[in-house]
Amino acid sequence: MLEIVALSALTAFLTAVGNGAAGEMGKQLLLSTGALARRTTGRETPLPAGREGWEALAGHVHARLGDDRRQAGEWSMLVRSLPVSAEGVPSGSGLPPASRHFTDRKDVVRRLRREATRPAAGRPCVALLYGPPGIGTTAVALHLGAACHERFPDGQFYVDLRDDSGELGPAPAAVLLRLLLRMGVEPDRIPPTEAGREELYRRLILGRRALVVIDHASSVAQVRGLVPSTPDVFLLVVVSGAPFLLEAEPVEVPPLPRRDSLEMMRKVAGRDTITRAKTQIPHVLAHCAGNAFALKASAMRLLAGDEEPHLPAPGAELSGQHPVRATARTACGRVRPETARLCRLTALGSWPSVSAHLAAAAADVPEAEAARMLAEAADAQLLEPLPDDRYRFRPEVRRYLADTAGPEHGIPECSAAVDRTLDGLLNRALHAAHAALPQSWRTEPAPAPGEAYREEAEGVAVLAAEAGNLVRAVFVALEYQHIDTALRLGRALWPLQLKAGHWDEVLPALRVAARCADEHQPNSRIAGALHFQLGHCLGELGRWEEAERAAGAAAAAEREAGHLRGEASSVELRGLLSLHRWLYETAYERFVEAEGIYRRIAPGQEGAEDLPRAHALSRRHQGRALRGMGRLDESRRLLEGVTDFFAERGEAYNQARALTDLAETLHDAGANTEALTRIAEAERLLTPAATPHLGYLAALRLRCEIPG
Repeated sequence: MLEIVALSALTAFLTAVGNGAAGEMGKQLLLSTGALARRTTGRETPLPAGREGWEALAGHVHARLGDDRRQAGEWSMLVRSLPVSAEGVPSGSGLPPASRHFTDRKDVVRRLRREATRPAAGRPCVALLYGPPGIGTTAVALHLGAACHERFPDGQFYVDLRDDSGELGPAPAAVLLRLLLRMGVEPDRIPPTEAGREELYRRLILGRRALVVIDHASSVAQVRGLVPSTPDVFLLVVVSGAPFLLEAEPVEVPPLPRRDSLEMMRKVAGRDTITRAKTQIPHVLAHCAGNAFALKASAMRLLAGDEEPHLPAPGAELSGQHPVRATARTACGRVRPETARLCRLTALGSWPSVSAHLAAAAADVPEAEAARMLAEAADAQLLEPLPDDRYRFRPEVRRYLADTAGPEHGIPECSAAVDRTLDGLLNRALHAAHAALPQSWRTEPAPAPGEAYREEAEGVAVLAAEAGNLVRAVFVALEYQHIDTALRLGRALWPLQLKAGHWDEVLPALRVAARCADEHQPNSRIAGALHFQLGHCLGELGRWEEAERAAGAAAAAEREAGHLRGEASSVELRGLLSLHRWLYETAYERFVEAEGIYRRIAPGQEGAEDLPRAHALSRRHQGRALRGMGRLDESRRLLEGVTDFFAERGEAYNQARALTDLAETLHDAGANTEALTRIAEAERLLTPAATPHLGYLAALRLRCEIPG
């Protein structure tokens, strides 16, 4: 009996493929689905733009399955081939540990508990927790998670948006990405689009009892897509500063009253210490004004035996000064002058994280000395330690230090500090990018000075560790009108896109770098390169229209600059964007155009040595487009040639990719026995680390074993 896949299952499958998982095999499944949709409907079927489009396509396909046994079986197996994760989220707490010095806040915690445990009654359980910097909003959120652990047996998940490198904080899609990673979703299973990520998030929390905490949110847009529709998920949005308009229960964290302030200091420093300092306590409490951060810092100073309080005299210069800024001022008086200088100069860039390498450049001191100064500053509460020997400033502390850098050290020294920091980051990025892609013409040669990295993996790891600072450096360089530095930093992000998948993180920097290139170096090679990177990034995120415009701008700039290799590569990118949108004729035309441009590169010209490989890759893409068009014999001939080319060169990975494409074409043509042979060849070439590719081949094998 003919089994036809249910319309609901077909709709769910197509929607999931459209939202798509990231990675090469996610794209491969998308292309296979498009080719089968075209064969089933008998016409060009462009990639639908949204849920309604996918539902309409599912209806068209389903209506034609009753009369074609082979296609009905093919769709059934393709639907089953979609990788399905357990869709579970890890139980237990994903929140950082609560503070052991937490004090009072009974009313605040009670209001949060009431919102978290009330009957949903058609209203999502959401609270907006807010208060001035340092008041203890994060501590309240973490305390609630620890106190209500049993209420959320299916998980507690925490995302801190504080260290983002962008000007306005992370975009909503980037927030979803961070949350899904915290929920245990593998990176290659996370959809590239915001809509796909939100849908996956909602599937994960459906029917579960969980707590989601988004700390240091700065806009409604960042969290609107996280508002739960399931009754037992509690979303807690934490804002350091004034609240924004979110449909949520607003809960303000007020200053601690005097009694609780004193109790908190006793918890931190011990009762005996506070008793010995009783003559200072009234002044300290007035100085801290119920601010939890200021109280803790003052208590730790007393615990360290600092008999000189370094506080302003009672009533002096305290009027209107925020307790965190006043505490930072006090801390600057506790450390050596050279350490305070290092902190002020380092704070100028608003860097997401601070390493000894970065601080040494800012202060123009040896790296070992910078490391000692950072440790001293952390002991004084000017910095907070992070993993991997890095630090970060609290936002209000950083603002105080940056505001006082000019008056303390002068504008020329501050400007020189920023210049040195940017130069140090650029040098590090160029070395790492060259190590990550040593043969690529899209990365600059490594400069003579600086630390060289020996392996590709090391280069990628350095770029990934410094990614936030590198993105931030693009903005800082533009702010200080270091145009060339900004553009070169943007280019150095290429390995993060290509090999590490940091598309969300680098996108803001690529946008501003490409605009800067258009303004200051229009129609240049670097303008073309940055638009290419922008188009690639947008394409990976499924923002097709924007990606097409950027790729077109890249091709135009490279053409004006007379850079044939860059122009051909950009036209090829436009072809890939069309291919992934199921516009197979357009894609094929662009691949042929790109190959024609490559052929204009004469012997001895730049890029001539790479032409054989460039031609092979172009023909592989042409073969894929021809398959989508149903021109299977032509597709087969091209892909067989590409497979032989990479086999002769010993490029096992590219040979396996071409074999996979060839097996798909053979399967479409009904040559399943030969397709199975090609699948086996590809499997032998891949290492066990290529899990997604091997999984895709296993599913393709099942499709090839369907009775005709």
